[in-house]
Amino acid sequence: MEVKVIGITGGSGSGKSTIVRKISEASKNFVFIAQDNYYRSAAFVNNSNITAFNFDHPDAFDNDLLYQNLKDLKDGKAVDMPQYDFVHHCRMEETIHVEPAPLIIIEGLMILYDPNIRSLLDFKIYVDTPDDIRFIRRLQRDIAERGRTVDSVIKQYLDVVRPGYFNFIEPMREFADLIVPEGGYNEKALQVLISFVRSLS
Repeated sequence: MEVKVIGITGGSGSGKSTIVRKISEASKNFVFIAQDNYYRSAAFVNNSNITAFNFDHPDAFDNDLLYQNLKDLKDGKAVDMPQYDFVHHCRMEETIHVEPAPLIIIEGLMILYDPNIRSLLDFKIYVDTPDDIRFIRRLQRDIAERGRTVDSVIKQYLDVVRPGYFNFIEPMREFADLIVPEGGYNEKALQVLISFVRSLS
């Protein structure tokens, strides 16, 4: 079985997950890997010391495990993908068993930054969304889903999220095969992407 890997990256709140959802509507024969599941544990972090661990730096991820899992799937082997608890900032004991499929979609902030992971990607997508829109989406998500306060979200954004984007994410645009402005709201780009996905199945 020939396995193809599509990588989707962009800043926090750019609309990466929306694109994954659109792809899932066009093709059912794929597996989804979220780089967020590979964060290193930082259980000491809370609303009052949110920048004590930099979640917006490449070292925040267990990239060795991510690379090995992705390589195994591409080689036709099943893997046990970790899960991450974003309320308590730690890796969960439970894993998700993932069987290989003809198409793998991996989504995350730093998937183009690591050259080993990047080498496994057959098609690379960069989602380009204005800073203000991304911040608003992040603010809404972190408060609603992750037990965060407005002040802690703003502090984290200014101290590490914004610098991390300009240092480690935005420069990776040069490696993208397709840049999608406005993420899942760009219907024309989505049509091109979905046509490509269907051609793989």
